[in-house]
Amino acid sequence: MNTEHDTITTPVTADLLRGFLDVEETAHGLLPHRLPARARRQIPDDRLSVAEAQPSGVRLVFRTRATTIELDTLPTKRVYRGFPAPADGVYDLLVDGRLAARATVAGGNVRTITDMVTQSSELSEGPSGTARFVGLPEGDKAVEIWLPHTEITELIALRTDAPIEKAPDSGRRVWLHHGSSISHGSNATRPTAIWPALAAAQGQVELVNLGFGGSALLDPFTARAMRDAPADLISVKIGINVVNSDVMRLRAFIPAVHGFLDTIREGHPTAPLLVVSPLLCPVQEDTPGPLAPDFDKGTLRFRATGDPAERAAGRLTLSIIRDELARIVEQRAADDPNLHYLDGRDLYGEKDYAEFPLPDEVHPDPAGHRRIGENFGRLAFGEGGPFATGNG
Repeated sequence: MNTEHDTITTPVTADLLRGFLDVEETAHGLLPHRLPARARRQIPDDRLSVAEAQPSGVRLVFRTRATTIELDTLPTKRVYRGFPAPADGVYDLLVDGRLAARATVAGGNVRTITDMVTQSSELSEGPSGTARFVGLPEGDKAVEIWLPHTEITELIALRTDAPIEKAPDSGRRVWLHHGSSISHGSNATRPTAIWPALAAAQGQVELVNLGFGGSALLDPFTARAMRDAPADLISVKIGINVVNSDVMRLRAFIPAVHGFLDTIREGHPTAPLLVVSPLLCPVQEDTPGPLAPDFDKGTLRFRATGDPAERAAGRLTLSIIRDELARIVEQRAADDPNLHYLDGRDLYGEKDYAEFPLPDEVHPDPAGHRRIGENFGRLAFGEGGPFATGNG
């Protein structure tokens, strides 16, 4: 680190982190996880194992007078065989809640996805690197470094040109959210621009994001993790992965939803709990899954491959799931006044699709993430919303 000042090296420890449920000590440093070890031992596939270790919403938080900060990390990047490598993941540095700097880390491990359907992969090891932030404002300040939301990130060391100290508790309410790849942040370009981060900033809450790409499947171990995690406000966005993975029929879906909510309520009996149905996704509205990749037009798009005629036999679509979720919440709310329902099309619907089409027919672009975050902030955290100040 070439500066005119002496530098201080601080090991990265769990008390500097927010937005995680567990940490693992590795040969290189500290790896944050978004599911606890018990849950990780029950994960049945690599897709979720990778997704939960990608630190969407995880950030380092501390106070310092430093104007230069370096963070040594070992990233694991994901590429698809036959496609160009994506841009390096972005580290967003906030000073007193405002974006002040960005950085990337080149190199690192590379996980090459060899089959888009099974998500089978090969891992190549690479070197660690450094995210460097310079020219930060003078004086004492609160610093947050949000980690890349789609890169597994092992944290090695923090170097600064002034001492750091653990940040005090913000006093803000903790919002625990579970969802699919859109909640994870797919197609967002940086970690503070994923829709849950934007909504959390609008609602002035501390985010714990359990959005897992391809893996919001009503898994009991995820429900138990949510049951046991501290939270003041809870939301679950259910449906899109159940349909596009074609993992269950209506007969299994209904009790699975009840069981998921029952488990959460064991640990949070009175916290505001918001059930969010799927956003608009035209390819899956009335056509069952599974989804399949489609490269006919030269870019990746997804198409639903199920037969709409099989809906009568219990095959699921997004429209069916919305109806069932609304019915389940209405039924349960008679005994649970803190349970609420939000139609996902109020976050992203026909008008939003016309303005911000889904580039691959499933995931929003960065402008779509902003629209979803703004709508969630208004409907959930705004006046009269289930997460409004005074609730939870």
